[in-house]
Amino acid sequence: MELRQLRFFVAAAEELHFGRAAKRLHVSQPALSFEIRKFEEQLGVQLLARTNKNVALTNSGQVLLSEARNLLQQAAQAERLTVRSAQGLAGRLRVGFVNSMLYRGLSEAVKRFEADHPALEIVLTEMNTNEQVPAIQRMQIDVGCAYWCDLPAGVVSVPIVTEPFVCCLPEHHRLASNKIIDLRKLSQDDFILFPRQVSPHYHDLIIALCVEAGFSPRIRHEVRLWQTVVTMVGRAMGIALVPQALRTSPDRGVVFRPMKSNRLVSDVLALKRGDQPEPGPALFIDYVKEAALRAAI
Repeated sequence: MELRQLRFFVAAAEELHFGRAAKRLHVSQPALSFEIRKFEEQLGVQLLARTNKNVALTNSGQVLLSEARNLLQQAAQAERLTVRSAQGLAGRLRVGFVNSMLYRGLSEAVKRFEADHPALEIVLTEMNTNEQVPAIQRMQIDVGCAYWCDLPAGVVSVPIVTEPFVCCLPEHHRLASNKIIDLRKLSQDDFILFPRQVSPHYHDLIIALCVEAGFSPRIRHEVRLWQTVVTMVGRAMGIALVPQALRTSPDRGVVFRPMKSNRLVSDVLALKRGDQPEPGPALFIDYVKEAALRAAI
């Protein structure tokens, strides 16, 4: 059973007139009649009852008509998906992301993108920046949403958003009522920070900022995720310097305050392979950038 045979049969069954069906298919009437007879012989059943005046569906023809329509629709859908997949607009788009992207509109970007491109499914995997870079290289993910880092050849970055760091304090901290925090006044506080191997760039920047303020921070606790940092600050386990986006964190018991003379910023990047010809990754990055800008307002 071939798709061509099903198309011929459906046209004849819907028109119930070989002349009109042949015209619809842009073939000659004898060619259509020959193909229908050949199809019936192949199946061993009569599908169309013919007389000199009319054409009618047999019981077998009525059963096949419904199934044939479904098969032709599925075949057309498979063809569309195959073409869109070759264009990068169908299938799956695998996205790695750092935890704080949830506060920069990532979920909204995914919802909008999938609504506009329903044939392309977004699959998210939480990964730190150091995990995302080799995952891009090994083609384990198609797009990364990460912090600034040195990139190897073959991996390119697109800026998503740049934002300042702010001071995250327990709500009952002695400086919580200050509108702007002088970092020097935190020299005796316990800091919560992530291990250097998780993000050497930001770890070193935070240490350097404190040293410029005249002290070496006393790192009491080390954690891997920004959200965990904020949660621990809310439990009065220390203070932290965090990207501004975390102000929208649902954690209670914390306040976020800008810092005096602050040069510390968070550069959030989208990562992808430089040799990716498909438009899907670049298109999704545009959605992420737009959502991040809205979230920053």
